[in-house]
Amino acid sequence: MPVFAPVSHDAFVADIAILAAAIAAGDWRPTYLIGVGRGGLVPAVYLSHATGVPTLSCDLSAGQKDFADDVLVRLAARTRDGDRLLFVDDINDSGRTIGLLRAALAAAGAADGSVRFATLIDNAVSAQRVDYRARTIDRTRTKDWFVFPWEAMAPAATVAQDAAAVPDRIG
Repeated sequence: MPVFAPVSHDAFVADIAILAAAIAAGDWRPTYLIGVGRGGLVPAVYLSHATGVPTLSCDLSAGQKDFADDVLVRLAARTRDGDRLLFVDDINDSGRTIGLLRAALAAAGAADGSVRFATLIDNAVSAQRVDYRARTIDRTRTKDWFVFPWEAMAPAATVAQDAAAVPDRIG
């Protein structure tokens, strides 16, 4: 049985402030924030307001095969024109989403150094690394299922069903 760990709205806003400060402190500034649907859409909008960087989106969560392909090709082309893209997601857990994005962008010819990733929570043992994170966990020790404020709007059975779909992360 998973342990559900609600992320309060205040904690979420504090995490956004941490990400915004990290971006401001660095020498790399994104041209666009790319909200990764569905979990990264809300954080990207908040981060956009915190940084003044405009937001675009890319949805991999709807389960529609190849739905994001055209968007990623267009985004890769923008990097060749000098745009820098910061993809934003809620959690880097297994690294699957970030790996898919990296592979698709590379295949579409994204310019080297033009793409970075930010997450609210970063799993230290993920297959992928992110450039900006608000918090770090280690899935070998932390098995909690984090419930972000927007997910808390779903019925409890839906949250439990989402967690049950990936038992290796919580078991």
